[in-house]
Amino acid sequence: MVGQPKIGQKGINLLSVVLACIAIYLDFVGHDLYLLFKPLTTILIVSLLFFTSKTGHSKFKLIMVIAFGFCLLGDILLLNPAYFVFGLVAFLLAHLLFIVAFIQHKGFRFHWLSFVLLYGIGGATFFWLKPDLGDFMIPVLVYVLVITSMAWQGIGMYVRDKGRAYAWIALAVLFFMLSDTLLAINKFKAPFNYASVLILATYWLSIALLANATFKIEFNDK
Repeated sequence: MVGQPKIGQKGINLLSVVLACIAIYLDFVGHDLYLLFKPLTTILIVSLLFFTSKTGHSKFKLIMVIAFGFCLLGDILLLNPAYFVFGLVAFLLAHLLFIVAFIQHKGFRFHWLSFVLLYGIGGATFFWLKPDLGDFMIPVLVYVLVITSMAWQGIGMYVRDKGRAYAWIALAVLFFMLSDTLLAINKFKAPFNYASVLILATYWLSIALLANATFKIEFNDK
């Protein structure tokens, strides 16, 4: 029974890569179809979780699915620059839910080294961006604190349990931080070449790792 969903897992992952590449290309060339392919890519990646069994860590899965729902909402809102703040709030709620899911599943973990490194990087990035943030200073500060906390607890899961699924989560939260950092640099500090390619690639890699990790945990295959 476990082997059958895993065939679906490989197929969904492959299709997700193809769809993500198409979406990134459409965004790069400025094609209107990007408005459709961006949310479709996220939906396809997250659809993996609907192939998991109803047993296992169902509460963890439920919280993760809701968090991914807010990521999808953020994707849609960020398609319109006028809704940037609302998109920021959607992703903020997603990160808060990721924190809840991580702690609910493995408990709170205070790991000093990752704490110092992550908050040091988050703080340095914020103060570097601060002169250019204007009215976004407080929202960005809150966002940096939340996503850094999310990354900290995600890495904490791997510190506590060295399973492959938790290694994926640790990588995912770092890619999420990187993606959002690139987005902030491109929006507030200095737009750079291939920004959208790097932002989208690291973002979808992050949620794909999170979705696949959740899939493995649901099947107790860590």
